[in-house]
Amino acid sequence: MRVLPSGDTASLIECANGFEASALAATLQGTVELTLGARTVLVRASRSQTLAMIATFDPSEQSVPTHSESQHHIIGVRYDGPDLERVAGVVGLSSDEVIAAHTSTTLRVGFAGFAPGFAYLVGGDPRLEVPRLDVPRPRVPTGSVALASRYSGIYPRESAGGWLIIGHTSDWLWDIDRTIPARFAPGDSVTFEAI
Repeated sequence: MRVLPSGDTASLIECANGFEASALAATLQGTVELTLGARTVLVRASRSQTLAMIATFDPSEQSVPTHSESQHHIIGVRYDGPDLERVAGVVGLSSDEVIAAHTSTTLRVGFAGFAPGFAYLVGGDPRLEVPRLDVPRPRVPTGSVALASRYSGIYPRESAGGWLIIGHTSDWLWDIDRTIPARFAPGDSVTFEAI
């Protein structure tokens, strides 16, 4: 791990991988304000305070981090996305095999970002790793289920985006009128179901 200053009151901890970042965030949760990224943890603490907090952290002693209030979500998906055939061609599977691979694993919310309510889902079938679009779309519809790199995600509202769209869901993901506007939180698990 490497600790870098981030402004006057925070430190950015670079981890070896997403698992180590998630495990570290779970260990520090409740002791310091933090934000989890793909391979980083941003903590509101000085560099010396951060070094003291992580001095005894050993990623080899950590299990898969879970949040005591984590939830499991089943998301119904119409696998009718404009990039489904493209994904199949890139990964060397049929469209039906892509759908089977996407629905056969339970994913975990690794972290949130990009847009309010957008969750980066990790732990999917490694055969579905695909590159982002060379040129992002100016408009991706709300509920688009998409893949990029080793992540799955669902666009919580219409926005621009460069992920490959394999389907759509009508399930809510972001609702400002709810007490907790985001449906997903880091540590939650997600299973996709073809409808």
